[in-house]
Amino acid sequence: MNYLKSCLLLMLPTIFACNKKSDDTQTPPSSMYFPSNTETTWETVTPSSLGWNQSAVQPLKDYLIQKNTKSFMILVNGRIVMEEYFNGHTSTSSWQWNSAGKTLTTAITGIAQQEGLLNINNKVSQYLGTGWTSEPIEKEDLITSKHLLTMTSGINDASELVIKSNLTYLADAGTRWSYHNVFQKLMDVVAAAANQNFESYFNSKLKSKIGMDGFWNNGLIFKVYHSNTRSMARFGLLALNKGKWNNEQIVNETFFTESINTSQNINPSYGYLWWLNGKTSFMIPGGQTVYQGSLVPNAPADMYAAMGAEDQRIYVIPGKNMVVIRMGDASDPSNPSFAVSGFDNALWEKINAVIN
Repeated sequence: MNYLKSCLLLMLPTIFACNKKSDDTQTPPSSMYFPSNTETTWETVTPSSLGWNQSAVQPLKDYLIQKNTKSFMILVNGRIVMEEYFNGHTSTSSWQWNSAGKTLTTAITGIAQQEGLLNINNKVSQYLGTGWTSEPIEKEDLITSKHLLTMTSGINDASELVIKSNLTYLADAGTRWSYHNVFQKLMDVVAAAANQNFESYFNSKLKSKIGMDGFWNNGLIFKVYHSNTRSMARFGLLALNKGKWNNEQIVNETFFTESINTSQNINPSYGYLWWLNGKTSFMIPGGQTVYQGSLVPNAPADMYAAMGAEDQRIYVIPGKNMVVIRMGDASDPSNPSFAVSGFDNALWEKINAVIN
C-alpha cells in the first residue's frame, strides 16, 4: 500500500502539468461578460487565447490606419480582444456616430412601446398631431411609426432637411423604401408620448442603464450622437444580447428580434434602422436600384450592423458572440458614403484573416 501511495504522489505533479495550459493557450471564459456601469475596468482576452492568427493583426492595423480610422474594437463574449486608437484619438475622445445612431432611436422607440407609451403600428399623427407633414391628410394618415422605422414612409426624399415644407407626398406609405432623415420624427414621437425631452428620456431609459457616456448634437439637418468608443461598444454588446444588459432586459427581446430581421418586402437587408447581412438582395441610400446578393459578402451571414456616414460602424455577429466597432473619418474622403460601402467588404477580408 505504501508503495502504491508513493507512486501516486510521484505521478500527481505530472498529471497536473499535463492538464495545465499556458496563459496564452488557456480557453477563455465562454460566459457573457458585461463591464461595470460605474467603473472603468473591462475584462480582456488575448487574440492568441482565441486561436486567432497573430501574424494578421498588424496588417489589419495598417489597413485601419490607411483608411483614416480613429478607433477600433473587437469584443468576444463581451470581453475586449482588440482596442486600438490612431491619429491622436484616445479612449476618452468623443466622435460622432452619424447614422449608426439611428439604432439608438430604434432601441428607445422599443422601450417607449414596452412601457405602453406608444404603439409603432399607430399613425404618427396620433402623437404629433394632424398636419405634421405637407401631404394630403388622407396620405399622412397612412404613415405609422413602423414606416419611419423601416424607411417606408413614402415621403419625398428630395431634401434631407426635415422641415414640414419638405415633407411632401411621393408614394403611399409602405410601398417605397427610401433612406431618408424623416426617421428623426420618431424622436418627436417618443418625446410626445413620454411627455418629456427626448434626450432626457433616452438618458434615463438607455444611456444610464448600460453605462454609456455621450450626448445628442441637434444639428440643422441631422441629430447626431457623440460618444467615446467604449460607449459605442456597450451599445453593441446590448445589441448582441438582444436588448439585455447583465440581468436586465432593457429592450423587449421580441421587439429587438423584429428590429434585426427583414422589416418589409422591398429591401430585405433592412430591419428597424439596422442593416442586415446574408439576404438575397439589398438597396443603398440615395437610389432605388436593387442589388442582388449579400450586403457585405465577406462578413458572416448572420451579421447585423449599425452603419453611419464616413464609415462609423457597429457590426454584431451572434454566431461568434462578437461585436466590432470602427470610428473615424471617411475611408475614402473623395467618396464618403451614407451607409454601406466597399470599405465594409475590404475590412472584413482583413478581419477574417485574423479570426479564421
